[in-house]
Amino acid sequence: MQIRLDKYLADMGIGTRSQVKQYIKKKQVQVNGAYPKGAEQKVDTEQDLVTYQGRQMVYAAYEYYMFYKPKGCVSAATDSRHKTVLDYFQNQRRKDLFPVGRLDLDTEGMLLITNDGEFAHNLLAPGKHVPKTYYARISGRVTEEDVVCFAKGLDIGEKKLTLPGELKILSGEEAFSEIELTIMEGKFHQVKRMFEAVGKQVVYLKRISMGGVKLDSSLKPGEYRTVTEEELRVLKGCKRK
Repeated sequence: MQIRLDKYLADMGIGTRSQVKQYIKKKQVQVNGAYPKGAEQKVDTEQDLVTYQGRQMVYAAYEYYMFYKPKGCVSAATDSRHKTVLDYFQNQRRKDLFPVGRLDLDTEGMLLITNDGEFAHNLLAPGKHVPKTYYARISGRVTEEDVVCFAKGLDIGEKKLTLPGELKILSGEEAFSEIELTIMEGKFHQVKRMFEAVGKQVVYLKRISMGGVKLDSSLKPGEYRTVTEEELRVLKGCKRK
């Protein structure tokens, strides 16, 4: 693929296109061992060797990250009140990254970050029925009757019932229960609204998997890593559970 040199470097997070132009003028950039004629010079992303301050820059059209979203940040690119998930990507951030879907402000767990719009659409499109699994602590005792209700679909105040959800009871007492829930949708506050529909309240919520890929147990809140080739294959080929 042939693209302008300034776009190449800006996409790789070196700086804005204006900043990149200054780096080129200051002879901090080379293409195939020679100084470029200008920012508008075209480079081949697969064949040309581009370096910045002596460091080779390998162009990636698309990037995919697994991010452990902590509580207190919003699933958005910008926000005037809260820290965003992309604020955690400052060290290697390219401007076209965005979160795939959203998790509520007080919800933590797995969130995918990418710049691949088609990839995101395929994971979020309602008709794809991509499974998302959550761990939650619930105020109240979750029962087998609740399991049956979730499997049938629940009325959460919309035109249609939710799609069937797979509810597993991990532990349960009169005051609190621990559960895992797999759903095929991503409606606003869906997990919380589903439990409210059976008279219970979510007090802690964490997404632990999406599209058949589990949150890396080595990640801590606020940390991220590149999605592996195998994980990407699973995510791109995931079908309804």
